[in-house]
Amino acid sequence: MTDLLTAALNPSSIAVIGASENPHKIGGRPIAYMQRMGYQGRLYPINPSRRELQGLACYAALADLPEVPEMAIVIVAGDQAVAAVEDCAARGVRCAVVIASGFGETGAQGRAQQDHMRDVARAAGMRLIGPNTQGLANFGTGAIASFSTLFTEMPPADGPVAVVSQSGGMAAMAYGLLRQRGLGVRHVHATGNEADVRVADLAWAVAQDPEVKLLLLYLEHIANPALLAATAAHARQRGLPIVAVKAGRTAGGAQAASSHTGALANEDRVVEAFLRRHGIWRARDPHALALAAPGYLQGWRPAGRRLVIVSNSGASCVMGADAAEQHGLSIATLSEATRRELAARLPGFATTTNPIDITAALLSNSGLFSEVLPVLAQDDAADMVFIHIPVSGAGYDVERFARDTAAFARASGKPVAVAAWQESVAQVFRAAGVATYANEDEALGALAQVAGHTALLREPLPVLPTSAPAMLPAGEGLLNEADSLALLAAHGVPVVAHRLCRSADEARAAFAELGGPVAVKACSRDVPHKSEHGLVALNLQDADAVAAAFTQQWSRLAAMGAAQEGVLVARMQHGRHEAMVGAHIDPQFGPVVAVGDGGKYVEAMRDVALLVPPFAHGEVVQALRGLRIAPLLAGTRGDPALDVQALADIAVRVGGLISAGAGRIAAIDLNPVMLGPAGQGAVVVDALVDLGGAGTRPAPGPRS
Repeated sequence: MTDLLTAALNPSSIAVIGASENPHKIGGRPIAYMQRMGYQGRLYPINPSRRELQGLACYAALADLPEVPEMAIVIVAGDQAVAAVEDCAARGVRCAVVIASGFGETGAQGRAQQDHMRDVARAAGMRLIGPNTQGLANFGTGAIASFSTLFTEMPPADGPVAVVSQSGGMAAMAYGLLRQRGLGVRHVHATGNEADVRVADLAWAVAQDPEVKLLLLYLEHIANPALLAATAAHARQRGLPIVAVKAGRTAGGAQAASSHTGALANEDRVVEAFLRRHGIWRARDPHALALAAPGYLQGWRPAGRRLVIVSNSGASCVMGADAAEQHGLSIATLSEATRRELAARLPGFATTTNPIDITAALLSNSGLFSEVLPVLAQDDAADMVFIHIPVSGAGYDVERFARDTAAFARASGKPVAVAAWQESVAQVFRAAGVATYANEDEALGALAQVAGHTALLREPLPVLPTSAPAMLPAGEGLLNEADSLALLAAHGVPVVAHRLCRSADEARAAFAELGGPVAVKACSRDVPHKSEHGLVALNLQDADAVAAAFTQQWSRLAAMGAAQEGVLVARMQHGRHEAMVGAHIDPQFGPVVAVGDGGKYVEAMRDVALLVPPFAHGEVVQALRGLRIAPLLAGTRGDPALDVQALADIAVRVGGLISAGAGRIAAIDLNPVMLGPAGQGAVVVDALVDLGGAGTRPAPGPRS
């Protein structure tokens, strides 16, 4: 176990600085909780005005304790909290949980105090949780350094779920939603302002606990993506699903997150790509965070997204089919053999196509579920089963329905979700161990989430290239277009046929070699956006026009004081659509690749997908299917499908290039990439590579 796991999650002794006799006050709750939950370690209340507190000997100061505690909970406020942290660090406490607020979240002065506490703790080798944290709770050991009121309202029960959250309120909410579903929760940890310990640190520690089978995270920023990625890799290896809520999807939400925690928000689309790359499922809110928990814990691992719907109501069948489509689930086509067997077991007026309406005959024949479900188990098309019971209760053998459903789920291994709005009915199914929801939207949302997450985790992990990029020029800043195209071509990226010319005669020769029509473009690292300076001429049909364009552009570069590195003569490249591929180094997440719609409106339309390397061709293709231009890429209204595979190949190569660049390549911008019909390839027409350093990275967009 790590030192953090030992000291923070399973301490042998705990001091409570600012302890209270009142179990309902913040200073009294951790003590009351730990005594109630059977904490086996040594507990030391500290309060100079009392000798005894909640039945325990009370001490005036940390120095009066019979030992140095492994953990200290700091509940005093302001300067007293700072002094308490200093005292803990000086005396060798291994972990301090600073519940007090009024620090980094309040402004510059509070931030300075928070930084001071962090520096004092680090110098002493002490880990600091918070400040402004609700605290930590490990119900497996009874070590509860938290003041959450929800632990009183909804009594704890140890279980296989862990919650790690930057926000105490969201940690408590997730805990409450899980307990409402009857699920046990082992860990509930909140990191607060994250002066030292962050969500990623605690997620790593919790992922080492073999009793944890599901890890739920709430994040407002991702301060240590490398550790979170390592946690995800470890979790994938041991079969531990991670589901996360990352707040701050919108500009307003990002600003609110920054105000809440004093932390900078991450660009949301990069976050989305990062989580997807590492197999972490992103839920939209704490409700969705807990929604699929029963399915994960039952070991749902569906083979696909094909669904069978069973109900005793035809209307419910229709509504279930509608909801399935909204959640991206397909209605399974049952085999003829399955339908014949169903027909032999169901009344003649029942429906044997999917959705399966077993009708009100369920009232007179309580064994219909036990007759229908095993038939479905034999059909390979049935990846998942959804049972909707809109009418039940008196006269129905609900206990048998639940018993038969649970037996089918265990025997078949297929995910089964039930929707029953009558709580009396739902309770019976839950008691039998069946994942049960109030309506079809919740049930199908849970099935869809686990199906999507399972597919994500089954994707093979690509491997980054091990060699550094060849022919990487010396120096820093922007490369001119010719050097950018040469670097890309050296790494297998198809680029437009072109020649770099330094005289009108060379331009004439280039035209003769390439054939017309051609484009003529000034080549200077000082002028990445050429069109707006009159440095681009298109569709030139003869050598005289090419020579004249050369002369005009060469003179224009001189007049601008820009470096005269040449003039590019390039074959006019035609295609069915203008795409783009770009890459940059995100300050938090490292290399990120963008691929999607290109042309001069790329920045305004923003119809691009982001991916975090390494990724494979299939991931690029899948990402492109989620864009608005997806119908155009697939071919529509008589137009041919476009060569998405070729575009994906360019994206993979660009991802490999910027990743292997050892930090020297700051950005790559390929726009437009001319995309031909399927099988006819894609060609980069314009390129810009930024080696960082002194270079100024221009805004995205076409430069020719």
